[in-house]
Amino acid sequence: MKTTLEHVYDYARAAKKWVLGDALNPFERDIFHHLSLIAFFAWVGLGADGLSSSVYGPAEAFITLKHYPYLSLFVGLASVITIFVISSAYNQIIEKFPSGGGGYLVASKLISPTWGMISGCALLVDYVLTIAISVASGTEAIFSFLPVEWFSHRIWVAGVGVIILILLNLRGVKESVMPLVPIFLIFLATHIFVILYAIFGHFHLMPGLVQGVQHNVADATSSLGLGGFFFLLLRGYSMGAGTYTGIEAVSNGVGILREPKVQTAKRTMVYMMVSLSFMVLGLMLSYILFQVTPVFGKTINAVLLEAVTVHWPSSLAKFFILVTLVSEAAILFVAAQTGFFDGPRVLSNLALDRWFPTKFAMLSDRLITQNGVLMMGVAALVTVILTDASVTFLVVLYSINVFITFVLSLFGMTRHWWTKRKILPHWRRKIAVSGTGLVVTFAILMTMVVLKFHDGGWITLLITGSLVLVMVLIKRHYIHTAHMLRKLDRIMIQEPSEYITPSPVPLGTNQGKTAVLLVNGFTGLGLTTLASIHSIFPSTFENFIFVQVGLIDAGVFKGEEEMEKLRQRIDGDIQKYVALVQKEGYKAEAITRVSIDIIDEISKLTPNILERYPNAIFFGGQLVFPQDSFITRSLHNAVVFSVQRKLYMKGIPFIILPVRV
Repeated sequence: MKTTLEHVYDYARAAKKWVLGDALNPFERDIFHHLSLIAFFAWVGLGADGLSSSVYGPAEAFITLKHYPYLSLFVGLASVITIFVISSAYNQIIEKFPSGGGGYLVASKLISPTWGMISGCALLVDYVLTIAISVASGTEAIFSFLPVEWFSHRIWVAGVGVIILILLNLRGVKESVMPLVPIFLIFLATHIFVILYAIFGHFHLMPGLVQGVQHNVADATSSLGLGGFFFLLLRGYSMGAGTYTGIEAVSNGVGILREPKVQTAKRTMVYMMVSLSFMVLGLMLSYILFQVTPVFGKTINAVLLEAVTVHWPSSLAKFFILVTLVSEAAILFVAAQTGFFDGPRVLSNLALDRWFPTKFAMLSDRLITQNGVLMMGVAALVTVILTDASVTFLVVLYSINVFITFVLSLFGMTRHWWTKRKILPHWRRKIAVSGTGLVVTFAILMTMVVLKFHDGGWITLLITGSLVLVMVLIKRHYIHTAHMLRKLDRIMIQEPSEYITPSPVPLGTNQGKTAVLLVNGFTGLGLTTLASIHSIFPSTFENFIFVQVGLIDAGVFKGEEEMEKLRQRIDGDIQKYVALVQKEGYKAEAITRVSIDIIDEISKLTPNILERYPNAIFFGGQLVFPQDSFITRSLHNAVVFSVQRKLYMKGIPFIILPVRV
């Protein structure tokens, strides 16, 4: 008969299944193939971040130039050159890191772990802003078709949009991409049509375009001076710098691409590079040809669409504008996926290296880093609310951080080619590509920091700096804990049999008293817990069963080879316990499993263990720190307490033994 608490648990599990879907099996033969993306879908899920920035990047640059619209052509050309330079440099990163080479990994491997952590922090803030600005800009696109008086309510729609994306991503990567593919194609079709319509419809005005550029240059230099002229161009360029923020997403997301991963990633990069360049320069040219000016409550693209369709039949014009703006909103929501794809991945890498709590490397039953998705989503939701979903302000906060990552990554690559120059035959060509990318991205970074600092850029730098400080403190705690655990290991592993009382009776039977000990590797923690059982319950137990569940986290779930290594490691560790207690005359047995959920797996094992050993009592060891605090409770996964609660619900005794460090 189930208890009320068990009924509540069953209802909660059913609700979770309805919202997030069925659990996925990490051991399914084709699971890695099933979850991976071909180049086209990767273009949708990863490249859409860069492509969607053409919705607001060129528009913000165009607005900044105000009375000198023809100068936006210079900004557009500079943007295209920048796209090609950064993309070419990042192709080298894809080749160098075929399993995924995001800014964190590249800087950690090629410069130092600390610089890698700084790059990771910059990326995290950038991905939160990617989600926020994409959703805010998408919402603006929708409200551009609605009455102006409704415009102030867009923040609530943006907030709901973030929540929907969180739920969608909790279901898994591929499911979050597939429904958006048709809308992605509609976005491409409508915007390519608008650009070509603008160019060929105004082809006879092209000679006047050159004259307009000459007049704007002359007017700007005469009224602002040569320095003011270049400052205006730099400001326009910096306001459109969000255009480049999706480029790093491809190299960082190689791990979710279909084999052969390197070729798939390069193909995805080409798709994104060409499409983004076409959109940026094409839209800039379209704004000029249709003489677009800002209108309150409408995006620049909405004004452009009205100009394009001004002579069309009313119903057709409204339909085309609606479809195009909805596709813009959709592509921007797709772009937010980059933050949900790569943000949790960066968090999991930081967690695996102990810069962040280890729980952020754990997988859910949908085989995604659920804690990372929730953190990125909640942070983006807070950002949208605090900034009132203002795209103009978010653009100021945006793009500084991604160029920090660009600079560190390309510096690492340039340094790598230089150190390998004696053994690499084509090192000059390679260092020329990465070095050019380094110079370009560093110049852009310095420009944006100077131009955007007082407008709000300092907020981004402050948040990033604070995150760096938090991670330094977390890392320091883990290092200190590891030092204490190594000391415990040295004491216990040196002569472990000294702490175990030899059995005074022959080998036990299944009906005898049995101690079931949960362990995590052959460590001082496990040995201390075993010694405590002998000390507290002398001559009580005849049998010992050692249970270890290997955790399939983000570091393991990369392929079948890593999964097999995990199995071999835990099998080797647990047999050491068995050999140790058998040596002292006890009956011993080992049970091992690998799973994404240790608690659930142990809960499944207990009925079988109790059926075979009815007089079994379960034990687990828990670290006790000299000073218990919120930090120690947050940074360490108290699995044994969760197991204890789960088993208590079934009426199974579970004893936790403290291990002081």
